[in-house]
Amino acid sequence: MFDWMVWTTPVAVFFSCIALMLVGMTLWEIRSPTVLRKGFLPIATTRGDRLFIGLLSAAYVNLAFVGLGEKLMQWFSLDAEPSVWIGFALSMALLALIMRKG
Repeated sequence: MFDWMVWTTPVAVFFSCIALMLVGMTLWEIRSPTVLRKGFLPIATTRGDRLFIGLLSAAYVNLAFVGLGEKLMQWFSLDAEPSVWIGFALSMALLALIMRKG
């Protein structure tokens, strides 16, 4: 059924983190309802809004890193493409920044 999907370890970790964040945010929202807040984003947002924006941003960072892997290898004269774990770490850092300061 899922033969068409490429479930590598980084992909599985990425989607597992998303699932855990959604469960955590749901529990947090039940325990402590959120209020609108204005950060560096140009709109007032709730925790859920920032999570959604952060997840979209994280996905785009991951896609860009995977898509540019071969180019990065050429630009920096690397022997192999950079590890996808670097893209994962960058996307999670961006997500944390948006959740905290957005």
